[in-house]
Amino acid sequence: MPNILEIRNLSKDYGDFKLKNVSFELPRGTIMGLIGPNGAGKTTVIKLILNLIRRDSGTVRIFGLDNLGDEAAVKSRIGFVHDTPLFYDRLRLKNLKAQVAPFYEKWDENLFQRLLREFDLPPGKIFAKLSRGMKMKFALALALSHDADLILLDEPTSGLDPVFRRDLLSRLSAIIQDETKSVLFSTHVTSDLERIADSITFIRDGEIVFSTGKDDLLDRWGVIKGGNDLLTDETAKLFKGFRRREFGFEALTDDAAAARRRFGESVAVDKVTLEDIMFFMTRGDRRV
Repeated sequence: MPNILEIRNLSKDYGDFKLKNVSFELPRGTIMGLIGPNGAGKTTVIKLILNLIRRDSGTVRIFGLDNLGDEAAVKSRIGFVHDTPLFYDRLRLKNLKAQVAPFYEKWDENLFQRLLREFDLPPGKIFAKLSRGMKMKFALALALSHDADLILLDEPTSGLDPVFRRDLLSRLSAIIQDETKSVLFSTHVTSDLERIADSITFIRDGEIVFSTGKDDLLDRWGVIKGGNDLLTDETAKLFKGFRRREFGFEALTDDAAAARRRFGESVAVDKVTLEDIMFFMTRGDRRV
């Protein structure tokens, strides 16, 4: 099957920030985690996918269609949740739904009503009176009620309690089971991605650092722990980032097996987490 999303050389210049030649692809039937520090460009990428801002260069193809020339057809098949859901504050949820539903040919009213009940969202409630978490649940109900082929989530678990977060992850995993739908999931909660993501794309300073399978990433990478005498100008080049402590150093490697061969029993090599990768590649040192 062709990829559900293909981004090639996508660029946007804000003056004080530049998105530079971003390229990656999202296969059908998969969940991709988009990670990176604040200000790295994650939300800019999602806005460009949705054509909410104009790109300077590059292409975005969704379902094999150009996201500009075929914008209406593309958007009718996308479900989107922003980290700060924005709707008319003074309207009731049932009225907001009445405004949104006509845009989607495959709107499923029965599913929407079921989600409202499951999420404990009274249809007569005024949107402004919802908590942040409840606003996010309402946005999710809208996004999940029209059989979208691509779900775009920008920090969707922000403000949600752990029980509902786990339920949401289960729903996302179920969505892709028929292998025709996909999810692009931007979040700082890396433990969520370790639970459900098939691939991880890491963006830093407006550039893609890597885009690869999650299992391969977590299997190959590692955290090295050893004495400070082992951390030299030469060995530092082997690491993606490190931090020196009084009693030793910790470092991130993208080849744990090679690190074991290089240092032997003089170091410990721990399994890596996505949180480790985020930390060392954004806050770790790169020079001794």
